[in-house]
Parts: sequence; C-alpha cells; structure tokens
Amino acid sequence: MDVATLQQQLSKNKISNVYVILGQQSILQQRALDSFNGLIPDDQRVMNVGSYDMEVTPVAAALDDAMSAPFFGERRLVIINKPFFLTGETGNKKIEHDVDGLSDYLDHPEESTVLVFSAPYEKLDNRKKVVKKLKKVGVEVSAAPLNERDARAAITRQSQGDGYQIDSSALDELVARTNSDYSLMAESLQKLELYGYQTKLISKEAVMGLVNQSLDQNVFDLVNAVLKGKYQLSLSRYRDLIESEEQPLRINSVLVSQFRLLIQVKILSSRGLSQGTLASTLKVHPYRVKLALKTVREFKLSNLEQAYLGLINIEKGLKTSQRDPQLLFELFMLQYVQSINQVKKVR
Repeated sequence: MDVATLQQQLSKNKISNVYVILGQQSILQQRALDSFNGLIPDDQRVMNVGSYDMEVTPVAAALDDAMSAPFFGERRLVIINKPFFLTGETGNKKIEHDVDGLSDYLDHPEESTVLVFSAPYEKLDNRKKVVKKLKKVGVEVSAAPLNERDARAAITRQSQGDGYQIDSSALDELVARTNSDYSLMAESLQKLELYGYQTKLISKEAVMGLVNQSLDQNVFDLVNAVLKGKYQLSLSRYRDLIESEEQPLRINSVLVSQFRLLIQVKILSSRGLSQGTLASTLKVHPYRVKLALKTVREFKLSNLEQAYLGLINIEKGLKTSQRDPQLLFELFMLQYVQSINQVKKVR
C-alpha cells in the first residue's frame, strides 16, 4: 500500500501488528513514521515508543521492547530503523543481530505492539527466510521514489489541500529544477506557499526566484550548450558553476556522468527499450531518462562519444596538473566545436 492508504487505515483504527516501510523516498518514509507515532498519545510516547538503529543496536534490544506490555496505555510502538540484515548489505559487522529471534517473534507478534521496520532501501533480499516470513506476516508500505507523473499529482493535491493553486507552468518549472525529486518538490512547496500566502497562487516566477536549480539541472543546460557547439554560452555556463563554488572535479564528474547516460540511452533506445525499461536497466530516475531521450534524438552517437572522451581528458588534466579548470574546459570546447564544424563542411 502507499502512504496515503496507510494513513486512511490508521485513522479508521485498522491496525496490524507488523509493518515494513520499504523505499528510498525520505519524505514518504518520514510521513509513514509520523502516522505511526500518531497512534500513541503525546503523554505516553516517552514510555511506549521505542526507536532502534540497527547499525548501532542489536535487534534483540528492539525485540525485548516489542515483547513488553505497554505502560499505562493501549499499545506500544517499536520502530526498527535501517534493518540492513534484511538486505544483501553487510552493515556494521561488530553488531550481532539475532535473526532467529526475530523470526520467532514474527511467528507470534505481540498483540499490543505495533512493530515497524523502516527500511530505506530499494528492495529486501527475498532469498532470506526471515524476509519471506516478514513479507507474509507484515504489511508493506511503499516509500519508493515517485515517478514524474505521480510526483506532479502529489504536489498538486498537496497544494490544493493547503488552499493554493499552482499553475501548470509553475509545476513544469518545479519539476525541472528538482529533477522531479518528490522530496525536493515537497520541501520547495513549503517556501512557495509561504511566499504566496496572500494570493494563494504559486507562479512560475515564484518558482524561478525561490527554487535553486540542482547541479544536475545546471549541468544538463551546459550539456545542451556543448552539444550544440555554442562556444560562448558553454563557457558562460561553466563559469557560472565555478562562481557558485562548485568544485571543478565535481562539475566534470557530473558532466561525464551525464554524457555516459546519453550514450547509454542513445544505444539502448535504438534497440527498442522503453523509457521505463531504460530507467530500470540503468538504475536512474525516470525524469533523467526522459530528458536524455529528448536530447539524444538531436545528436549523433559520434558527437556524444567525442564529447565524452574530451571530458575524460579534462578529468585527467584536473587530477595530474595545476592548469586552470576554465582553461582546460575552453580548450576542450575549441577542439569540440572545430571537429563538429569540420563534419558539417564534409557534408
């Protein structure tokens, strides 16, 4: 189930004994946890809510708490955070976890305890016996990253629920500036609503003024300028990134990553892979794939490969010499623009 469905069920007192919040969308993880905390009255939380980090605390401690009767209350809430032993990760080897004890508990969960596993992972290791039992006994709550369409819908619902109207161009700009990351969108919405408190309107101008572009988005603009051979614009955007105190190696690393993605998308899309399949195969956000698909339609694979190799050379220069980063980038652009102009002349 999703977090909204969880909230509805809890509000109707439809409560299970074991839950797993699975997914890497931090804001959804937190909303789910807030909903569970709401089950315990404020004056009882000190005694009846326990939260345990599995990277520093053995699971046995959480299980002891879970098997205890609530103190002057109806129920006890026990939260097991970062249960890495349910995944393929190794985690802190100094901490010994009683997985067999957990398995025994799942056979007979304490009726007065709500046991919640907050698992900020893409998936659990379904080969493990304890995971199989947990999925059979527990209720799974999805905190997986939202795709662009669902993120748009969630922000629209949230703004309307708060009494605001966000126009389509403002929503488009918010998606672009946050790479469609729902956590960043929701965080930005708070600032936008505060800014538009009197009018109850959220405009594109407000988004442009209050929401900073991510490094990935700034680099994406730079990538387009490079590929189109816009020499002066490329240098200007590169200087802007340097002046914003981004490290040259980090800028170049993101550039290399972006061109690598473009090359992968160009090759795989030519083989008929869909946007969703590409995102899953390459393990990147669907919105990045959407932008990459739009970009690669305009350029040949050879252009992408040439730019990629040029950026690899910049990285070598940054790591092995004291040459000015902007000069290295300028030389790269001169060579790249010259090469694509030569190709045009041959045609």
